[in-house]
Amino acid sequence: GIGPDATLTLLNGRRLAYGGLMQAVDISAIPVAAVDRVDIVADGASAIYGSDAVAGVGNVILKRDMEGAVVSARYGRASRGGLGTREYDATAGTTWSNGGLIATYRHTRIDPISVGQRSYTRHMDQPFVLYPGGDTRSGLLSAHQSLGGNAELRLDALRTTRDTVYYQTGPGIYYDQRSDSTTSFLAPLLEVGLARGWVLQVGGVRARDENIGRAWLVTKATGDSRLVSSLCRCNDSRSYEISAEGPLLELGAGELRLAAGAGYRSNELLNRNLSSGTQVHSEDSSRFAYAEVNIPLLDSSMGTSLARLLELTAAARMEDYDSFGRVTTPKFGVIYAPGSDLTVKASWGRSFKAPTLNERYGSLVAYLVPPGMIGGSGYGADDAVLLSWGSNPGLGPERATTQTISVAFHPERLRGLEAELTWFDIDYRERVVQPFAAFGQVLSDPAVAEFLRFSPTPEEQARLLAIYSGGFFNWTGKPYDPAKVVIIGHGEYVNAKTQRIRGIDLSGSYGRDLGSGRLTLRGSASWLDSSQQNTSGQAAFDLAGTIFYPAKVRSRLGLVWASGGFTASSFANYTGGVAYPALAQETASFTTLDLVLQYATARRRSAGTGFDLAFSIQNLFDRAPPLYRPMAITDAPYDSTNYSAVGRFPSITASWRWWTSA
Repeated sequence: GIGPDATLTLLNGRRLAYGGLMQAVDISAIPVAAVDRVDIVADGASAIYGSDAVAGVGNVILKRDMEGAVVSARYGRASRGGLGTREYDATAGTTWSNGGLIATYRHTRIDPISVGQRSYTRHMDQPFVLYPGGDTRSGLLSAHQSLGGNAELRLDALRTTRDTVYYQTGPGIYYDQRSDSTTSFLAPLLEVGLARGWVLQVGGVRARDENIGRAWLVTKATGDSRLVSSLCRCNDSRSYEISAEGPLLELGAGELRLAAGAGYRSNELLNRNLSSGTQVHSEDSSRFAYAEVNIPLLDSSMGTSLARLLELTAAARMEDYDSFGRVTTPKFGVIYAPGSDLTVKASWGRSFKAPTLNERYGSLVAYLVPPGMIGGSGYGADDAVLLSWGSNPGLGPERATTQTISVAFHPERLRGLEAELTWFDIDYRERVVQPFAAFGQVLSDPAVAEFLRFSPTPEEQARLLAIYSGGFFNWTGKPYDPAKVVIIGHGEYVNAKTQRIRGIDLSGSYGRDLGSGRLTLRGSASWLDSSQQNTSGQAAFDLAGTIFYPAKVRSRLGLVWASGGFTASSFANYTGGVAYPALAQETASFTTLDLVLQYATARRRSAGTGFDLAFSIQNLFDRAPPLYRPMAITDAPYDSTNYSAVGRFPSITASWRWWTSA
């Protein structure tokens, strides 16, 4: 419920390049067979990892060693049509006396879902897609080589290409939009073991994301088309870092350990108009240093009745930006276990996030739309609204204060039971947001009224049209006439004055051996409350529980049965309803049921082969998303942020394994 731009994604501890237009990283191109685990830091971590880690960190850890190969194929298709998915994976690895290597390749093709394939969107103009199609190819390499003594050289490399096609429709016309992106990542690392248990690491990262987007305006009646937008956006990042970790001294409860490091990071963005040849280059860089200390105060070996475990952590990070100057972010944490059945964790910290170069210096797009397309009513047939959407060079950095408290229950007398309750509070200041949460609500959402300029003069319109660089999209089906424009809507990124996000997460599992197998009950639930204030003169308004923002309540509950090579699982998923304030509507909740059946041949402890087969059905009962009546004539009648239009989606996966040792 916080957004991907607030979470830092790492691959083996290194930053990837931002993808496309949004500050988000897509790791779906990495085959599961190459992944060892995903480490999650669920609270603010800017004091350790720097900008972007406001809500936490997800670190994808690849397998270090693998002997053999895995080849898999997957096919699935929505029962109501569309989303035909063909996925092919290959992963192979080998080791030698002082090193090892893993290589993977993945190819995925996905068909779009069009509005004509769902009964509740069939009234919308064709062609229009609810879910875009695409073609993705990805290759990954991870290797390590001992250099003798205590030194080791590691290398991770990733390259992904993705082609996406989607359509948007207006009166008498539609836009054929195509996006081709290429992501590359190269990260060498030298690790040296030092005396007294210390480890030194020196590494670098070179990451790049290139996105080429083109749009053609097509006249429905004649089929004539013309290119209206052709842009290339290149995100480039480089970083160099040296770090050390090890024990400082021995305390009664264990080692007091220190991790410290320093480095340099730079980001570049090149926006190039492929039609005109014009380009805009921007860059920013920062120097950083950080330290984290872990202080064990009590443990079970000390025989004290005060606690079974008590640890303190403290961290601080200093960053010096070319654009925003110097900032320091601290973090403090405590882990307390009064006995063997209960563990309490708490943390407090401050976070800092610089706006991306795309948010500051990317393209500005202009739209000319009929008022009814964006939630307006009572306007003339020839009236039009001129909207801007995109970057803002005047953006400042985001700051936040984060707090979390969690209680984990794991009773010794009831083996197999685990439960954890977490409360979190994130107090944002100056968070970068887009004023218009949804295109179809621009004229019906009172929260964005201050970003609308009524009865604009031709000169005001000319100033806006003089600076757009990402294309001019005319949805009216008529030539642009300044005299017909009744409103200008400014949708450039802005710094919201405040944003408050609070919530509670509950998760748990209980497993027992039954007969020849094991039955496990697993569940999770979350409650979210969030609000935002754009400017000092505006009242705060709700985000969570409002259409196109996260629902307030989500939960998931299911059973897993495992016996030998057979596993069966079924989970129910619940998403609460959301409000549509413009028309005082509220959607129903959304409950679906998923089913997975898997069979894996037993793995022998010598060279051989294995075969895995999995069959899954998402949304077993083919539930359609809860509907609402949108004001905008071009909006689909469901909330695509919270509910899915896929419906029942059966898929089958077959995997073949070859290995040379256990």
